[in-house]
Amino acid sequence: MACHVHFLFRVVRTAGLVLFYYVFSIGITFYNKWLTKDFHYPLFMTLVHLTIIFCLSTLTRLAMEWWTGKPRVMLKWKDYLSKVAPVAMTTALDIGLSNWSFLFITISLYTMTKSSAVLFILFFSLVFKLEEPNLYLIVVVLLIASGLFMFTFESTQFNLEGFIMVLLASFIGGIRWTLTQLLMQKAELGLQNPIDTMYHLQPLMFLGLFPLFTFNEGLSLSTSEKLFRVDELSPLLYSLVTLSVGGSLAFGLGFSEFLLVSKTSSLTLSISGIFKEVCTLLLATHLMGDRMSWLKWLGFAICVSGISLHVGLKAYYSRIRAHSLRQLTFRNSLELSELLQNEDQEEDSEDDNGKTDILL
Repeated sequence: MACHVHFLFRVVRTAGLVLFYYVFSIGITFYNKWLTKDFHYPLFMTLVHLTIIFCLSTLTRLAMEWWTGKPRVMLKWKDYLSKVAPVAMTTALDIGLSNWSFLFITISLYTMTKSSAVLFILFFSLVFKLEEPNLYLIVVVLLIASGLFMFTFESTQFNLEGFIMVLLASFIGGIRWTLTQLLMQKAELGLQNPIDTMYHLQPLMFLGLFPLFTFNEGLSLSTSEKLFRVDELSPLLYSLVTLSVGGSLAFGLGFSEFLLVSKTSSLTLSISGIFKEVCTLLLATHLMGDRMSWLKWLGFAICVSGISLHVGLKAYYSRIRAHSLRQLTFRNSLELSELLQNEDQEEDSEDDNGKTDILL
């Protein structure tokens, strides 16, 4: 009875964590799309989000220090600039280009194109030797690429500029997540907790994105009536509140991902991400008026099958590695116990020989 109650509790908890993740992940996609319809400064919006995430990460770290009584990790400047900076720059460009693309493309095209990030993650995982090349990876790449082609083929809501932005963001995202994995796996840095990672990334992300913002939106924003040339206080407050809500959603997304992974597994997050894409497309067709033909749905299904195959293979190989590691550990422990037993027997035989010599 207790086992059934414990299993039911785990199922309910996992479902609650997945829904919590969906609220922030789907919510920020639709919210940013809605906001950019009237606020045409996506790079400035991203800078505000980064500032809010840094402030909330700082407050969270202070709360964790107070709760645990232990100081949080603080990197040295050498490690910060050499190891964190590449992750920060690629992350800033990924998020900035993704938000920028909302000015041009629909949510369905954004969601589908963003799914192609798996291709680039696989590519850079092979480059950095995080994955072993095999036939299954080629099948995954072909499924995702053909699904993306079918989705964008003869699309009436297709925009080349926005599509290139998301595709470039996906390409940079492949570098970003590969470097992030390498960064968080370095135990000596102490950035295994994503709150600490978010805290260290935001300042460099802000500095990396600021020149691009200045070049593309700086002059236009400085003369805009949205912020700097307001005649009344209410439009300014409205802009600040809407931007702050987006920043809170961005922080909540990172926190919900961390909570889901820490309480379940990264496999649960990956599987949840597949169903999240389906939910996003369904909501986009009903709420935003995105048109989905049978060819688009077929392309999306093929793409999802490729992503699902990749997730399943990663789970399978991780189990094999874990099983091999347990067998190796067990074998080493047996060899060690046999070695100790042999040493004990040798010592006993030496003691017996010594006693015999004394008696003689």
